[in-house]
Amino acid sequence: MKYFYGALAVLGTILPYSQLLPWLYHYGFNLTQFFAEMNQSRMGAFAWWDVIISIIVVIGFIIYEGKRKGMRHLWIPIIASLTVGVSLALPLFLLFRQVHLEKQERHQV
Repeated sequence: MKYFYGALAVLGTILPYSQLLPWLYHYGFNLTQFFAEMNQSRMGAFAWWDVIISIIVVIGFIIYEGKRKGMRHLWIPIIASLTVGVSLALPLFLLFRQVHLEKQERHQV
C-alpha cells in the first residue's frame, strides 16, 4: 500500500499545481483575483467549500489518528494540506501511517 499512497501523493501534488502554476504566472499572487475566481459561480463556490471542509476533516484525522498511533512528524501532512491540499495531505499521511505500522510490526517480531 505504501507505493500506492506514494504514487497518489505525487499525483496529488502534480495535478493541482499543473493548474495553479500557470495561473500564478499569469496573475501573480493577486488575492483579489483569486477570491473573485473562487466565487465566480455556484459550482466554483461549491468546490471550494468542499475543499475547505475536507481540509478541516483531514487535519483533524491526522492529529487524532497520528497521536493515537504514536506517530511523529504530523506537521508535514498538515502543512501539505495547507500548501497543496487534501490531494497531497491524505495520501502522504496514509503513507506515513503505513510506514509507521510496518516499523511497529517489525519490532514486535
